[in-house]
Amino acid sequence: MSDIRQRDRIDIGAAQGAPLVDSFLRRISYLRLSVTDRCDLRCTYCMPERMTFLPKREVLSLEELYDLACGFIARGVTKIRVTGGEPLVRRDIVDLFAALGRKIGDGLEELTLTTNATQLAEHADALAKAGVRRVNVSLDTIDRETFAQLSRRDALPQVLEGIAAAKAAGLKVKLNAVALKDTNEDELPALIAWAHGQGHDVTLIEVMPLGDVEEERLDQYLPLDQVRSALSQRWTLTESAHRTGGPARYVDVAETGGRLGFITPHTDNFCEGCNRIRVTATGQLYPCLGGGERVDLRAALRSEAPQEELARAFDQAMLIKPEQHHFRMDRRGADPALARHMSMTGG
Repeated sequence: MSDIRQRDRIDIGAAQGAPLVDSFLRRISYLRLSVTDRCDLRCTYCMPERMTFLPKREVLSLEELYDLACGFIARGVTKIRVTGGEPLVRRDIVDLFAALGRKIGDGLEELTLTTNATQLAEHADALAKAGVRRVNVSLDTIDRETFAQLSRRDALPQVLEGIAAAKAAGLKVKLNAVALKDTNEDELPALIAWAHGQGHDVTLIEVMPLGDVEEERLDQYLPLDQVRSALSQRWTLTESAHRTGGPARYVDVAETGGRLGFITPHTDNFCEGCNRIRVTATGQLYPCLGGGERVDLRAALRSEAPQEELARAFDQAMLIKPEQHHFRMDRRGADPALARHMSMTGG
C-alpha cells in the first residue's frame, strides 16, 4: 500500500481527455466506486442471510481502484462516492481515501462515502483527515428490535456510535432509509425527527428489485408518494431547491427544522438528468444501476496499454448508457429486475 500513500503510481490519469457525455447529451461527472461486495450486515431487502461473496482474487486491488479513479477524474468526473457492500470492512481502505483525497483540487471536487456505520467510529477521524467531508449512512430505523430484524444483526448501538463519531469528527452526515411496507413504515417519523434533532438530513428510498433476497419484493414495496402524503398530515413540507448531485428531491420540514429527501425509482422516474456511473469491485462499469449493460474495465486496466484501453472502454460506456431504467414492482412472484445484488453494484 505504500505506492498509494506516497505517490501517484502510473499515468492513467495524467492526460486530460474529452468529458464523458452519453448519447442523450448527459454529462457524467459522478462516479460511485465499489471497493467490496462484502458486508457485515444482511439487510433483508439487500441480500440473503447466506450470501455468497466474490472470491477475493476477483476484486481489484486498492492500487487498481485508485488508478481507475484517476482515469475518471481525467475525463471530467468531479465527485467520487466510495461504496460497497460495506467499504469500511475492507482492509487498509483508509489508504485509498487518503490517496484520492490528494486529488481534491486537482480535478476532484468531492470525495464521499456510503456506509452502514458499524465500523465508522474507528475510521471517522482518519476519513476527515483524508479529505472526506460528507458521509451517507444507511439506517432504516432507530428501534433496536426492528433494526435487528431488518439487518439480521443486533448492531444498532455500533451504528449510532459511528454516527456520533462522524459528527464529532466534523463530517456532515446524511441518513438514507429504505421505506419498507409493514416493517419500518410506522417508524419513519421517529427516525426523521431524531435525525433532524441531531442535525442530520434524511433521504427515503423506494426498495429496488435487485438480486434474490428470499422475500417477496412486492410485500416490501412502499410507494413514497404514500409516505409523503402521510408525513404531510403530521408536518409542514415545503419544496426545497437543495441538490447534492444525486437523484433525491428535497423538502424542508418546518416543525423539525430539517431537510427530507425522496428517491423514487418507481413512482417518479428521475433518469432525465442522470450524471452517474457505477464501477463494481471487480472493475465492471455499469452505466445504469437498473440496466445490464456493462464494460469490463479490469481487462482494460490489466492490458498492455491500459491508458488507451481504458479510454476506449469509457467511450463505449457512454454509447451504451440507457436513457432510463425499467424497474417493475407490479407482479407478485416476479424475478428480480437484475440478478446482481445491490451490494455487488454499489449503492
